[in-house]
Amino acid sequence: MVTDVIVIGGGVIGLSIARELLQMGAKVRVLERNCCGNEASWAGGGILSPLLPWDYPGAVTQLTQFSNRLLPGLTETLRQETGIDPEYQVCGMLVLPDTNNEQSAQFIGAKDWCERNAFPLKRMCPNEVFPSLTFGKFDDKSALWLPSVAQVRSPRLLQALKKSVELSGGSIIEHARVTGWRMGQSQVESVVTDRGEYSSADYVVAAGAWSREILDKYALKINIYPVRGQMLLFKVEAGLLDTVVLQNGFYLIPRQDGHILAGSTTEDAGFDKSVTTEARNELLEKAHNFLPELTETTLVGHWAGLRPGSPENIPVISRHPAFDNFYLSSGHHRYGVTMAPGSAQLLSNMIIGSSQPFDVTSYKWLVQKE
Repeated sequence: MVTDVIVIGGGVIGLSIARELLQMGAKVRVLERNCCGNEASWAGGGILSPLLPWDYPGAVTQLTQFSNRLLPGLTETLRQETGIDPEYQVCGMLVLPDTNNEQSAQFIGAKDWCERNAFPLKRMCPNEVFPSLTFGKFDDKSALWLPSVAQVRSPRLLQALKKSVELSGGSIIEHARVTGWRMGQSQVESVVTDRGEYSSADYVVAAGAWSREILDKYALKINIYPVRGQMLLFKVEAGLLDTVVLQNGFYLIPRQDGHILAGSTTEDAGFDKSVTTEARNELLEKAHNFLPELTETTLVGHWAGLRPGSPENIPVISRHPAFDNFYLSSGHHRYGVTMAPGSAQLLSNMIIGSSQPFDVTSYKWLVQKE
């Protein structure tokens, strides 16, 4: 493959696409408005699964499962290649019923979906297995144990991807904000930034929540929008918690060194990335109710990221309807890290004209009607 590709966006989606194309022999340049890996990809918790996969459309779980088959090999290759360990680990996820100890609607269909998709599931009593958690007393086998759920440490994955792109010969230009496009009849001719104008054979927009703004009038009313998520970080004794715990959309994610993430909010705040006292107090109270050790004293971080929201969490991974050399990979919502390697393969296959591993119609860039 001999072609030039410009990828706009240096998050986990953009860097994964750049790396995939470089592995195929393409010449790749990444343009990033700030610093690579400092937006939603960095801010996310790194759970490698939809929180309750049976509640999502098939287009979401198809892509996450495909990516999950790629992630163990990818993270190990990145570790060996770059010396940066993304800390991929299969830690499992304990899904608790609601606080009223009812078999809530979130469990309906779980067994059937897991059986159809070879996704291990076991009903269990959480208090017997995790006595250190103070999430209340539940009936026997009132929780769901998903032992195959894995995680990565998102900032380290981003560091490894960036270094891999550079080691593979890719060019990364940071602090290059897109200000316009030069278009031909059916082709993009160049992209204009505040650091200059760049031309290529193909162009990929993978700018997360900013994708629609970068596309400007060529967005064709595509429905991608920012969704703010706030997260807390604690530092406690290593081994205090060794699995992801989820209840009513709130989760704890343990790292190997004793850090524990608690999150996250889902807010319509536009492009405002500021943190709020209200969210901090809410997350802190929930975290402390799970683990008494999670307190003001052990709290070491609080941040917000802007997810690229999309209807039903289904991303757009597609060629532009009007321009032959223009592509989009965005709208992954809260599952960008999970979907990244799969999305990179699908998009790269489109550019080189290779066959796809499954039907990708669900991710097509559709022109919305008035």
